[in-house]
Amino acid sequence: MADPDTITARIPASCPASISQILYHAWHHDLAGLKPLLNVPGRASVQEPTTGETPLHAAIRACAPVNRSTLDDDDAEVVERAKAVVHELFMSGAIWNDVDDHDETPACIAERLGLKDLYALCVGAGVRAELLFGLLNGYEQLDSDDEDSDEEEEKGQEGKGEENIDATGEKEEEEAQIIVDSDPDRAFVPRKKAVGPDVNSADYLRSSLTYSDGKLVDSSQNGVMMAWETSIMRASLTSLLPSLPPGRRILNIGFGMGIIDSMFAGTQPSKHHIIEAHPAVLSHIATSPESRFGPEWEASGPSAGAFKVHAGRWQDVVPQLLDQGELYDAIYFDTFGEDYGQLRMFFTEYVPALLEEQGRFGFFNGLGADRKICYDVYTQVVEMHLSDAGMDVEWQELDVDMEGLQKEGEGEWQGVKRRYWTLDKYRLPTCTLMG
Repeated sequence: MADPDTITARIPASCPASISQILYHAWHHDLAGLKPLLNVPGRASVQEPTTGETPLHAAIRACAPVNRSTLDDDDAEVVERAKAVVHELFMSGAIWNDVDDHDETPACIAERLGLKDLYALCVGAGVRAELLFGLLNGYEQLDSDDEDSDEEEEKGQEGKGEENIDATGEKEEEEAQIIVDSDPDRAFVPRKKAVGPDVNSADYLRSSLTYSDGKLVDSSQNGVMMAWETSIMRASLTSLLPSLPPGRRILNIGFGMGIIDSMFAGTQPSKHHIIEAHPAVLSHIATSPESRFGPEWEASGPSAGAFKVHAGRWQDVVPQLLDQGELYDAIYFDTFGEDYGQLRMFFTEYVPALLEEQGRFGFFNGLGADRKICYDVYTQVVEMHLSDAGMDVEWQELDVDMEGLQKEGEGEWQGVKRRYWTLDKYRLPTCTLMG
């Protein structure tokens, strides 16, 4: 069987000539021959109809050991030539997160082959695209699974309500839309995963929830919170309250299974406020024998209102806390069904006013966590946005025990529709006010 990374496997004889010409030039790192072909908008992101190979995939995949004998240069020169081609493709509008028939983006191939410089180029392109998109159109979750990629093919440059705008500027969306809709160059359709509908806050708050077997799932079997996150929550607690005496003031947004709130309660805070919006979770807190945060807990606070569960959306509750002049030493944010724009709005508009001068802010960092390239892109994007909001962030990289997390529908994911975490490293953010 032919190696799946060879040119014959990726660019079959059935490939239309208009596509294969571009792919061949990219594969052989022929920059001079490739440049004239990229003058037509959309050509930097053509896809082979059966394999989904794009020029970016081809330029990076050509560096695989199995292909080195077909290229004239030595290893170092091959990578340098590939870097020049990849750079040119991005400058010509190549889509950084297109997936092929193996569910790999160009960056996934670079990572698999250990091509760090090429992977870094893909991350940089992703960051530029997301920052530019944010400036023009608001903020949505990164495209990182097959269902979203399928929507992208159907809608042009869009997926989950967003378009992939690249470093060339604002006209990418309109021009590429015409190419996509009318040209067979984009005929490749990625395979779909068996996932449920997109989750949004309104639908989530209307859904029923089930607590069972160390999981909290909604009526569509989406995992809202799971017990495997406990070690991450413990590390988050340590980062937010390092060697501090009792009496800290704590705000947590998103109760879920109560994992981190149970840890916060164990630090003997002087104030512990929880914001939770879902009626089923609020009922669980108030009535479940397993809950320790019901009316008795609220009444046990050192002063009236010191221990309190605020029922409602944080967007409605937090302004009230601001009006009351509340300040906190530690703030944690972990909601479900909200896009990145809501997190950004929280740390931009509210955290600086709620956080004590020496306080710390953290959040569950699941941004793009079903694909490494998306996780790496979001790390840089959120760091830039935190800086814009007047906050410094330190990242602590933690090992994630992947036993039980490796396969969709098995182990920890049994009974959960979507495997929302695939990475063996977690980047824990600890944010503080600048100055």
